[in-house]
Amino acid sequence: MKAVGYIKNLPIADDRSLLDIELDQPVATGQDLLVKVKAIAVNPVDYKIRQNVPSEDEKYKVIGWDAVGEVVATGEAVTQFKAGDVVYYAGDLNRQGSNAEYQLVDERLVGYKPKSLSDAEAAALPLTTITAWEILFEHLELKKQSIGANTKSKEVILVIGAAGGVGSILVQLAKTLTGATVIGTASRESSQAWVKELGADYVVDHTQPLPPQIEALGIGQVSHIASLNSTDTYFETYVELLKPFGRIAMIDDPVTPLDVMKMKPKSLSLHIEFMYARSMFQADDMIEQSRLLSAVADLVDQGYIKTTLGRNLGRINAANLKAAHASLEDGRSIGKIVLEGF
Repeated sequence: MKAVGYIKNLPIADDRSLLDIELDQPVATGQDLLVKVKAIAVNPVDYKIRQNVPSEDEKYKVIGWDAVGEVVATGEAVTQFKAGDVVYYAGDLNRQGSNAEYQLVDERLVGYKPKSLSDAEAAALPLTTITAWEILFEHLELKKQSIGANTKSKEVILVIGAAGGVGSILVQLAKTLTGATVIGTASRESSQAWVKELGADYVVDHTQPLPPQIEALGIGQVSHIASLNSTDTYFETYVELLKPFGRIAMIDDPVTPLDVMKMKPKSLSLHIEFMYARSMFQADDMIEQSRLLSAVADLVDQGYIKTTLGRNLGRINAANLKAAHASLEDGRSIGKIVLEGF
């Protein structure tokens, strides 16, 4: 089967950083599905793994953790899916990824693809959807309400980096499933327009001091913060902004250590979201990722959530994946980058 992989950790400009290769097609056993990959999305985790995690035994490492595809075979213990089902998922960091024609994935990590979206549109969603859902409802513990309830709560959530992949879905989920007031941060005019389109109540500029901008909104103190980048840069500002017993959930890897004791006077809490935790450690509730993906697919098909696709770079091959990695490393993407077909 066709795939894209690497052996050495190299800068993306190096011709050998990602290579078009041929591998044997895997075989499904146990709770695994064999999926024929139709479309993928590219995330910051892809280039971080490419830069830092070497291949084993000089064998090609295949990365990629966002995919849409068709189930073509199932292991003997599979109960949820059958051949012919079209699914979407983010997979397992410890296994070969989705930059290949065929991939094995545990059924407990897989949801049914939204019927109303194309393969490319749906591929933009899994990883960021899981991350955003776990931030909102498992770490920040925002009060979830029925779809269409439109009951305003006293919760105010600040989303740092709201125009990015995770931010783009988190804003939508917060507006659809909670009564919280949503403040998104974005600096460029195009990014601000995107965040407003996704449903944020307010957009502030993260290149300018945040407290005076938020105070000027006249909506009271922030109760929750989704810190999707630059947590070390904004940490002291978070402590200033949050009301007592407020919560911070972060997904990035701060360069500078955080002085968490500064949170003590307000009894704040800090949570670290890592969507691979369930799959990496074979958690008892791994199936929660399957359930939430299928639940969000229903929200998409009902018109409450839209794809966060930003750009489609064409076929799944080394050249296009290099372009995707380079764009993400530059840090200026809006929405998600996807590729489609081999």
